[in-house]
Amino acid sequence: MKLKSILLGAVATVSFAAGPMAQEVTLRVHQFLPAQAPIPSQAITPWAEAIQDQSDGRIAVELYPAMQLGGAPDSLFAQAQDGVVDVVWTVLGYTPGRFPKSEVFELPFLMTNGEETSAAFYNYVMDNSADEFESVHVIALHTHGPGLFHTKDPINTLEDLQGMKIRGGSRIISSMLAELGAEPIGMPVPQTTEALSRGVIEGTTVPWEVTPSLRIAELVTNHTGFSGENGLYTQTFGFVMNRGTYEGLSDDLKAVIDANSGLETSKMFGRVMDEADLGGLQIAQDAGNSIVMLDEAETARWKEAAQPTIDQWFADMEAIGVDGEGLYAAAQEAMAAEQ
Repeated sequence: MKLKSILLGAVATVSFAAGPMAQEVTLRVHQFLPAQAPIPSQAITPWAEAIQDQSDGRIAVELYPAMQLGGAPDSLFAQAQDGVVDVVWTVLGYTPGRFPKSEVFELPFLMTNGEETSAAFYNYVMDNSADEFESVHVIALHTHGPGLFHTKDPINTLEDLQGMKIRGGSRIISSMLAELGAEPIGMPVPQTTEALSRGVIEGTTVPWEVTPSLRIAELVTNHTGFSGENGLYTQTFGFVMNRGTYEGLSDDLKAVIDANSGLETSKMFGRVMDEADLGGLQIAQDAGNSIVMLDEAETARWKEAAQPTIDQWFADMEAIGVDGEGLYAAAQEAMAAEQ
């Protein structure tokens, strides 16, 4: 891979010029969404600006959205791990089996909102599954807001979902969709627009946050969410740095990265997700789409139907010598601490 030529040719790169002091390092940040999507524009770009400002320009940051440096979304974590790039933002579920203990947060009806769940997820990982991230340096770990259904035909009851081809974003989410009676079609989120347009899928599970960049409200007219404080599901994300890049920094530049990493940065990413959910919802409302929030009785039916996904995850963990029930309890405790 001729990385140098790719770097020079990337047309949408956002580069922050060096400040008053000599530049010492350039960080290349790679991720899978367009630059205008909420996390790239409202979390990653402000993070990059803070890094430059607080380093007095000694750290420059180049932003490469929409997989400009090549590869597929499911290769991003490996790109950071192997030093192909310096920093990535990625969906952890795009690499099935890579983060078994961390995927507990994707289980049905565990999450609340983006900020609370991101804080709980970060704390949970630090206490229970930090070993899954030993090959990189963690900047932030977070989740999105409540995932819900966006479909061509309406979903008002569990029976309405039966047989629908629905996009799932991870192993756990696809398992849940199958238990609920849908036909899960796994794919990274950037493929959703084309899949809906071509009829490959009849609907998708995503939070409101990402619907504008995918034109979801134009492609479907029905959106179905759930009552209660717990959302149907969430996905987990990592904003991580190549370990060698981090360890090669001087102590004062490491301190700049550290000041913009950890719990508060994770909460900030989750907060951006929550705020963007409101904008996605407003677009669907303005379009006159049907937006249904299932009542408590119907939501309870979905919780019961989704329980086998949790039970299967326990069995999967037992098969690899992991106490899944204990980790699930730890995840619930981490969530309770944020409420």
